[in-house]
Amino acid sequence: MKIDKILYAAFLATLFMTGVTSCDKFLDEMPDNRAEINTQTKIRALLTSAYPTSTYLTFSEYMSDNVDNIGDDNPGTNRFVDQCYSWEEIKEITNDCPKYFWGGSYEAIAHANQALLAIQELSGCEDELSVSAVQKAGLTAEMAEALLCRAYNHFMLVNFFSLNYNSSSSASDLGIPYMEGVETELNPQYERGTVKEVYEKIDRDLQTALPYVNDAYYDVPKYHFNVKAAYAFAARFYLFYEKWDKAVEYATKCLGSQPSQVLRNWSARSSMEHDREVLSNDFIKSNYDANLLLFTGYTAFGYYFGYPGITKYSHNSFLSFTEVSYALNVWGNTQSGWRNVSGWYYDPPVWYNGSTFDQIAFWKIPYLFEYTDPVARIGYAHAVYPALTTDETLLTRAEAYTMLDNYDAAAADLTTWAHNIIRTSNFSGDLTPESILAFYKPIDYWSAETPTIKKKLNPAFAIGEDGGLKESMLQCCLQFKRIDHVAQGLRWLDVKRYGIEITRRTLQPDSSAGQYDAAFKILKGDVDVLKVDDPRRAMQIPEDVVTAGLQPNPR
Repeated sequence: MKIDKILYAAFLATLFMTGVTSCDKFLDEMPDNRAEINTQTKIRALLTSAYPTSTYLTFSEYMSDNVDNIGDDNPGTNRFVDQCYSWEEIKEITNDCPKYFWGGSYEAIAHANQALLAIQELSGCEDELSVSAVQKAGLTAEMAEALLCRAYNHFMLVNFFSLNYNSSSSASDLGIPYMEGVETELNPQYERGTVKEVYEKIDRDLQTALPYVNDAYYDVPKYHFNVKAAYAFAARFYLFYEKWDKAVEYATKCLGSQPSQVLRNWSARSSMEHDREVLSNDFIKSNYDANLLLFTGYTAFGYYFGYPGITKYSHNSFLSFTEVSYALNVWGNTQSGWRNVSGWYYDPPVWYNGSTFDQIAFWKIPYLFEYTDPVARIGYAHAVYPALTTDETLLTRAEAYTMLDNYDAAAADLTTWAHNIIRTSNFSGDLTPESILAFYKPIDYWSAETPTIKKKLNPAFAIGEDGGLKESMLQCCLQFKRIDHVAQGLRWLDVKRYGIEITRRTLQPDSSAGQYDAAFKILKGDVDVLKVDDPRRAMQIPEDVVTAGLQPNPR
C-alpha cells in the first residue's frame, strides 16, 4: 500500500516539496541541491505533478445512492467503507480516504502555483502574473495548464468538502482555502472563505486560461488539460455555477458539430471479449475521443466495484432493476428476460450473486496492482480513470439546455446519448419533450419500499412544478447521467446539487426471486436518511487539518 508523503502541520505540502521551492527571497545562495525552475522545459516537467494522484472515486461512490446494505451481519466490509456509507467523519487511513484526496489535491495545487511563480519570474513580472508579459515570453500554454490544474483541484475540493454552490446561500457557506501562491511561511494560517468566493476564483482562473490552452507541446495530450478537456471542465463548472448559457457554450466547443461521432463506442464494446481486464483496459484508452482527460491514482476502486470485493455494500440487482440501469426507462422497451438488459450495448454486465453478496459490476475502472516486492507479494493498487468524458459533456449540455427552457435541443442531446448506448432494436425513434413528459409525469416519486427511477428534486434554483415539463426533462437528464456515471464516482455531485435525499436501507435474500429478478428484497427501509439540509453533505475536512487550526464543517 502506498503511503502518501504529505505534511499536515500546516495542512499543505507546499513548503517542503523537494526540487520546487525557491528560497531566493531569504538567501542569496541555495543552501542545498534543489533544482531551480528556471526554464520552459522544467516548468513543463513540473506541471506533470499538478494533477492529483489521490482519487475521489471510492468514498464518493459509497456515499451516493448507488449502493445498498446487503445485510447488517454481513462480514464483507471494513471500517473505512462503513464510515463512507454512513456519511460519518472518515478517520480510517487508506489510499482511498478523503485525507489523502485533500492532501493530494493541495499538493497538485502547490506544483501548479510553483509553475506559475516560475512563469512569472521568467516573464519578468515583478509582483504578479501579467498575461501580456507571459505572451512575450512564449509561456502562455504553460500558464494555461497551470491555471486549469489549480482551478480543477479547487473545484473538486470545494464540491466534496463544502456544501454545493447555490446562488442563495453560497455567500455564507464555508468554502475551502484557495491557494494562489507559493507558501513561504513555516506555520501559515488559512481561512476557508466562502463557497461563492471559491467559485469566483475558479471562474477567474478558467477565463484567463481558456484562450491559451495549446495541445502542441504534450506528448500524450489526454493526460493533460488539452483543449477539449479544458472546455469539458468549463462546461461542468458553469453547470454547477448555474450559468447555463456558458455551460452550453463550452460543451458545444468541446463536442463540435457532430457529438455522436465523439462519444464512447458502446456498440464496439458489446462485441468484445466479456472479460474484466479486456473491458476495463479498453474503457481508459487514451486514443478514444470519449476520454478527454485521464488521471492515474492510488486506489483500490477497481477492486471494490469490479469484483465483489466489499460484499456488505454494493450496487446490487434490486437497486439496478428498480431504479438504475435495468429499470424500465423512457425508450419504452418491455421488461422481458433479465429486465431490459438486452437493450444495452454494454450488456451483459457481471452479476456476482451468492448467499451473502449481490453485485452488478460494470467493468470500467481497471484494478491495477504494482508489486514492490514480488516475492512477498506486496505492493499497492492503482488505476487509470477518465476525469472528463464527452458522454458526460453531452448530458451536461442537455441539462443546461433544459434550464434555459430549450427543451427541443435538450431532447436532441438526450436522443443522441440514448442511441449511442441503447441497441437499435430497442430504441429506434427520437425522444421529444412530449414523450419525456408523458413517461415521467405518471411515475411515483421514489420511496425505500417502492423504489422508482424518479427521485424528488430539491435544488435551490427553480425547476417548475412537480411533474411539469422542466422537472420531467431534468429527471431524464439526471437518470441518464446516473446510468452513465455508475461506478465512476460522480453521482454524489448530482445528489448534492439537486438536494436528492438518500434513505439507507438493508436488504435480505429473496427466496422467491426468479432467474431474471433481483435476488434481494428490502428488510429495513429507513435505517438513516440524508435530508436536504443535512450538514453531512459536506464531508468533514481531515482531522489533523482541523487540529492545525482550520475551521471544521458544522455537525
